[in-house]
Amino acid sequence: MQKKNKFFLDMSEGSDFIPMINLQDDDNDQELVDNIASEIPLLALRNTVLFPKVIIPITVGRSKSTEAIKAALKADKIIGVISQKDQDIEDPVEGDLFQIGTYARIVKQFKMPDGSLTVILKGLSRFNLDKMTMEDPFLRGKISTRPMDEVSDEVEIQALSAAIREKARKIIDLSPHLPKEAAVMLDNVTNDVFLFDFISGNLNIDISQKQGILEIDDPNAKAKAILDHINAELQVLEVKSQIENKVQGDINKQQRDYLLNQQLKTIQEELGQNPSQEELDNLEQRAKDKQWPEAIAKAFHKELKRARRTNPQVAEFSVLMNYLELMLDLPWDTYTKDNFNLKKVQGVLDKDHYGLDEVKKRVLEHLSVLKLKGNMKAPIICLVGPPGVGKTSLGKSISNALNRKFVRVSLGGLHDESEIRGHRKTYIGAMPGRIIQSLKKAGSSNPVFILDEIDKIGKDHRGDPSSALLEVLDPEQNNTFHDNYLDQDYDLSKVLFVATANSLNTIQPALLDRMEIIEIEGYSVEEKIQIAKKHLVAKQLEEHGLDKSDVKISDKVLEFVIQRYTRESGVRSLSRKIAGIMRSIAKRKAFEEAYNISVKKSDIETYLGPTLFDNDMHEDQQIPGVVIGLAWTRVGGDILFIETSKSKGNGKLVLTGNLGDVMKESATTALSYIKANADKLDIDIEKLKELDIHIHVPQGAIPKDGPSAGITMLTALTSLITDKPVKSHLAMTGEITLRGKVLPVGGIKEKILAARRAGVKEVILCKENKKHVDKINKDFIEGMQFHFVDRMEEVLKIALPS
Repeated sequence: MQKKNKFFLDMSEGSDFIPMINLQDDDNDQELVDNIASEIPLLALRNTVLFPKVIIPITVGRSKSTEAIKAALKADKIIGVISQKDQDIEDPVEGDLFQIGTYARIVKQFKMPDGSLTVILKGLSRFNLDKMTMEDPFLRGKISTRPMDEVSDEVEIQALSAAIREKARKIIDLSPHLPKEAAVMLDNVTNDVFLFDFISGNLNIDISQKQGILEIDDPNAKAKAILDHINAELQVLEVKSQIENKVQGDINKQQRDYLLNQQLKTIQEELGQNPSQEELDNLEQRAKDKQWPEAIAKAFHKELKRARRTNPQVAEFSVLMNYLELMLDLPWDTYTKDNFNLKKVQGVLDKDHYGLDEVKKRVLEHLSVLKLKGNMKAPIICLVGPPGVGKTSLGKSISNALNRKFVRVSLGGLHDESEIRGHRKTYIGAMPGRIIQSLKKAGSSNPVFILDEIDKIGKDHRGDPSSALLEVLDPEQNNTFHDNYLDQDYDLSKVLFVATANSLNTIQPALLDRMEIIEIEGYSVEEKIQIAKKHLVAKQLEEHGLDKSDVKISDKVLEFVIQRYTRESGVRSLSRKIAGIMRSIAKRKAFEEAYNISVKKSDIETYLGPTLFDNDMHEDQQIPGVVIGLAWTRVGGDILFIETSKSKGNGKLVLTGNLGDVMKESATTALSYIKANADKLDIDIEKLKELDIHIHVPQGAIPKDGPSAGITMLTALTSLITDKPVKSHLAMTGEITLRGKVLPVGGIKEKILAARRAGVKEVILCKENKKHVDKINKDFIEGMQFHFVDRMEEVLKIALPS
């Protein structure tokens, strides 16, 4: 039975019948109770509980119930009514029934048109079910009368009765769907015990809760239980009433505001005033002073005439007003004047960012051509590099140097094409795309426009935003960029777009082709020290309310923090560590505690805790089969150990360490080369067939892939099989072929800087990677020796000198 939100319940579906009560204590009923046989038919109820003196209709559908009714009618019309514990059980037995029920007299029966039987039952008194004597063809059981206890406290029972009556009346008042007869019946019940049964039979609570009330013997306890349930129901109804009153009040206020607005409109028209007309006149006046293309002016006046013909009360009028305001707010032919003092521009760029010479050079080249020619399409630059190297902040620096407005749009997680192109203005809640919105915000048509995280654009059923960017970032097309909401061509050719990305792998090839890629490599320790001295320390001093005289950090201390507390290509983590030092000092200063103004290495562990990294990651005592490789990650370079072991077997190769397909192929290629060149390497091929070889790369939770570990794996396998340890303080990177040729790989600067951080002194690289090493500042790789090789034999000669 589904619970309804009302106090009095219908006993049958579609009926307005309220459970009635016999208002008088009929002596005939008491006589019937006294003469009831000890064994009577039983009627199991699914969804209600019958209380003494309450009259309810019951629709009988089950065959056993029908037979029980017939048996009772043939005898004294007395039947035992008892409720089921689970209403879903179709054929209940003794264990499925509660043990306390109510005697009932069958007042009347009706044959319904659908063939079902409906009976009117009047509750008489409670009974205990002592034993079930028959279950077929109907239920029959031995019973014993269960009388109520005497009232223990007359004053309390009267107070409880009065409270129950009062709250029941409130429930009836708050429930408009309840018939008024309910209040009349409530007033006519004078006997307190009868009142409690009447209320209990009509409470909107679970069957188990009703049964619990039926089983209470003490009248005072029964009244308290009923009052608790009535209070809970009354609270729900009062909250519901408050919500309905508030909603009705809001509706009335809306109707009132509408009528007042209509009256105000009529009054204004009588006085010759029209607010909407004044708004349109204001837009027209703004349009006269606007410098924009003739086609745009023509489209604006066309839409303005349409707005004048539109009723201001319809939704389309506000859409037109928003569209017209957007057209006026856009900087169609508004451009800021570029700063052509190139030395000053270079000075601003150098002041804001240390290093990044390639990017600065490209910006200065563009300005130089612009200064000489006077007009040039802006380049589409894409800065690619690990996090924290200053790609996004560089855009802000470029805008300051050029004296242009700055706009930034984050594309990370963008997966709706309309975010770029906008929605058609016919849709409800339509808006222009982010490109047009950003230009409106900038107030200029030639800002520096940062497209941040362009490699993290999503794609789903709503479209592909990266495809929409093809038009934006194509210098041959973006002079007629079409936004769906604006529905007019907009010239983006003067905008200096600067995209940023951590990786090129996820960028669509067609989009990649339209951009000028500038790779920003990670910083060396020396560069990080300079960045910290010139930018990070000063920034954190200001943010923590400290002066330069409060803290002094030497280069040695900064180097210690960089090497022992950070492992990154950029400087974000370094900035956080410096902030940690400043917080600790600020706390000591605020508490007026003594501290060293000149921060020492010994103070760092107090401020930042134990060191996180150990730079001496190499192993002085190398064992055969272990080689240091160099890897590139999204956060810069890193070193990794290639470990190998051998055991007796049948030539099986096992690879572990969460390796990708390319890396697995490198291992297979290395082993094939060793087998093919066993004689040159002084390896017994027959013994090799009897060995199982295991290659493992530690940190198995991190996925690893790429061809650059090829020579490392081949060296490790050769070292293992020949029992020759690899040279100490040596690392290597490069791809191999089956013929033993060493091929070049990428990420050289990051890998070499990682090797230096780890204490590596010698590095083996492909000859073609020498040009990449030459680009690295010599000071950054001082003390390191590089071996440039072309073939695998050269690698083994250097790595296995014995």
